[in-house]
Amino acid sequence: MLARNTLRQTLRKVHSTASRSITTAVLPKLDYDFGALEPAISGQINEIHYTKHHQTYVNSFNAATEQLVEAEKSGDLKKIVELQNLINFHGGGHINHSLWWKNLAPKGQGGGEVPSPDSPLGKAIKEQWGDADKLIATTNAALAGVQGSGWAWIVKNKLTGDVEVITKQNQDPVTGNYIPLIGIDAWEHAYYLQYKNVKVDYFKAVWDVINWHEAEKRFTGAAAFVNGQ
Repeated sequence: MLARNTLRQTLRKVHSTASRSITTAVLPKLDYDFGALEPAISGQINEIHYTKHHQTYVNSFNAATEQLVEAEKSGDLKKIVELQNLINFHGGGHINHSLWWKNLAPKGQGGGEVPSPDSPLGKAIKEQWGDADKLIATTNAALAGVQGSGWAWIVKNKLTGDVEVITKQNQDPVTGNYIPLIGIDAWEHAYYLQYKNVKVDYFKAVWDVINWHEAEKRFTGAAAFVNGQ
């Protein structure tokens, strides 16, 4: 539920047409300065990642949704299919990055602090993984296995309540029976300026600024949402 609320804050309906409401994406406000995640992630990377890459997903999604309305009015089926592909890609990029910024935090402000073994998420990790280190190691192995560009996600299975690790290619968002808890961006733009081709070092360092407190909120919020189904 909390993950969904986070996303709703970055989307807004601007006007309606005869066939649909147009929803525009909005770049979310960050809870920290660009340089606050150093040395794990450089301020330069965060600034470019946020103001260039994420902004492009927002702009492209909004442009495509507006064009889709016109294509539907004119009955241009080829254009509709083309635009839906663009909406899926750029919309997924916006969703993923909106979650990404929230699941990061500076050290000293929660970054890198794994869940307490007595917390709901901590208990689930202990029962299923033994400890957070094993979960992190599995996530890093999944990241290393991403071919090209994509993401690794620690998720909650809505059907079983289990904490699992999944990967998604390109900008495909987490959907279906999974609630995203933590996402790690494996696109080159997330690390290359700092770590070059040694992405394994990035995969290790990023955990120093992972906001497990946010993951805990998503986990317990997801539990409430599941129970309401």
